[in-house]
Amino acid sequence: MEPHAFRHLPQLQGRLTPPQASGLRLTDEVLAAWDAQARQQGLSADWRLPDDVVERSRQAVLAQSEGCDLWVFAYGSLMWNPAIHFDEVRRARLADHARRFALATTIGRGTPDSPGLVLTLQRGVGDCEGLAFRIPQALLERESRMLWRREMIHGSYCPGFQPLHTPQGGVRALVLSANTAHPLHRGGLSLDDTAAIIASAQGSVGSNRDYLDQLACQLDLLGIRDDYVRCLAARVRAHRAAQDRGG
Repeated sequence: MEPHAFRHLPQLQGRLTPPQASGLRLTDEVLAAWDAQARQQGLSADWRLPDDVVERSRQAVLAQSEGCDLWVFAYGSLMWNPAIHFDEVRRARLADHARRFALATTIGRGTPDSPGLVLTLQRGVGDCEGLAFRIPQALLERESRMLWRREMIHGSYCPGFQPLHTPQGGVRALVLSANTAHPLHRGGLSLDDTAAIIASAQGSVGSNRDYLDQLACQLDLLGIRDDYVRCLAARVRAHRAAQDRGG
């Protein structure tokens, strides 16, 4: 991540996990370690999509990229841990979508016995502000493989291109929206139920609460107001306080 990549958002320099330090850059070695952990947790051999299925998805979607640099919309953990090499980052807004903790996870921020929740996009409830990363064409093959392995490991997102607004002009970006038909999708959870899950879930990458806290910190750093995240963070703090009193 060269300094010029942060020319629009210098406050982000030093606030993103470098790719070489990221546990979410799923190289062959990291993916093998995840497979081993899944076996230890009692997950079946098909806990993730086969490599060839993930690769076919990547090729099908990128066939629409017209051989250009790839813009990627970040609204969750990609905002602080993109795990990819990029040449430019901008603040970005996606219309007619909002971030919601509506995707269960049984390995990263939860376990099979106590699944956590990570973010996805819900359509039709406002706009979502986040970041847009530009992967240069020269790095597209390698970096898009890393991205697909991470985000499409379960097939729980629907990848596609959508227009984003950025202060430097509009871009056409890869957006990972909710696959509402996926068995891990958790649409319709109340804010209180969501908070209760996040307050207690823990996985191999870390606690579910830490995921929410890192999101809130990154939004504050960028000056992005998200009332859903603020209200959820307050509910999680209340749940944790109640747990501490009960313990």
